[in-house]
Amino acid sequence: MSEIVRCDRGDYAVLAGIWERSVLATHGFLDDVAFEEIKVALQADYFPCVELYAVSEHDALVGFIGLHGDMIEMLFVDDGCRGCGYGSILVEFAVRRGAVKVDVNEQNPSALAFYQSKGFRIIGRDATDDAGRPYPILHLSL
Repeated sequence: MSEIVRCDRGDYAVLAGIWERSVLATHGFLDDVAFEEIKVALQADYFPCVELYAVSEHDALVGFIGLHGDMIEMLFVDDGCRGCGYGSILVEFAVRRGAVKVDVNEQNPSALAFYQSKGFRIIGRDATDDAGRPYPILHLSL
């Protein structure tokens, strides 16, 4: 049975592994430099700035979400577990906690379709990501 668990620094390495496998499977548009920059910043800069929760299945973490205020800052499901409903469980958890916004890479149409299936709508677009890299970001809201 799946359960949502709160994560802390002790979980960062496992979450980083989930992130890496997920991104390699879904973010083919990222160049190697951007991938490495984000990977390096993940545990030091990104994880500490969000509330992290994960789906645990049989005592193994299979996906996680990072929340800040009313924003879903990150959501990643381990590559071998995508399509099993874990992302939906995490989004439903986030919405119950007050999340109403999320940003999505424009070059990730499957993520956009996923969030739209949960009721999110595009409300804006930026030509670059937060670091100024050439990866357009779509802003979505419920």
